[in-house]
Amino acid sequence: MNPFIDVLASLVAVVLGLHALALAGIVGRERLAMARANVERNVRNSWGVAVVLASVLVLNKVVRDVGVELSWLVGARITGRIYDLEGTFVASVQSLASAELTWFFGGMYVYGYVFLLTFPLVAYAIDENWRPLRELLVAYVVNYGVGLACYVAFVAYGPRNFMPELVESLLYVQWPDVQLLTSRVNRNTNVFPSLHTSLSATVALVAARYRSTYPRWLPVAVVCAASIATATLYLGIHWLTDVVAGLALAYGAVAFARRYVAGDDQVESDAANATATRPSDDD
Repeated sequence: MNPFIDVLASLVAVVLGLHALALAGIVGRERLAMARANVERNVRNSWGVAVVLASVLVLNKVVRDVGVELSWLVGARITGRIYDLEGTFVASVQSLASAELTWFFGGMYVYGYVFLLTFPLVAYAIDENWRPLRELLVAYVVNYGVGLACYVAFVAYGPRNFMPELVESLLYVQWPDVQLLTSRVNRNTNVFPSLHTSLSATVALVAARYRSTYPRWLPVAVVCAASIATATLYLGIHWLTDVVAGLALAYGAVAFARRYVAGDDQVESDAANATATRPSDDD
């Protein structure tokens, strides 16, 4: 079998297994029993945003493939400035490396990340309230949209590329076959901001906002998000600057999504009031 297919199949199998465990332990049987009706309503309320997200993802892939040259033409070279700001901080983090830590953070970076981003889409689609799903989708759009703009506007190499004598590519040491997968979605010059950090933090922030929906999900989301952000440093993929920028992006994306969905609520309320006060034909 194709090595890439092997890696992809492994990723899908692990994530599906995590989904099954999370559905049983976090969502529960009662909500799963009502899933069909809720999913139909929630998908109907959020399909437009989902289409926008899919379009942004496709555009993101195209720009990652052809936008490197454009970035070199118009983008600001900021790797040196980042290094001047934080120096060998990432190398210091890697000084704590061990086989166990590399296994854990490598697994979180690859498998935990995909699970963290996909599970809440399923869980919120099952919930009676349509707002969490719509807010999360809007926040994802903002993350990818801003990230896409930054990847064109800035040329930034990660620590493992900028100072390979000090920072090792630990992910590929422990998980060599994963490079077949990451090379399809990442470019060496696209590290600012860290989308692994921003999207993971986005999930945690939305989980905190709707903590009453799935109380057990919040601690899982927070631990996963923190582990993934740390993994980007430990594995030498991102600078601390990238992580901080990713956290700021997550906060801004969730704040925007919250206001956007609140605006939808106001539009629906105004429409309902207008319908209720409209004169009937018998008046």
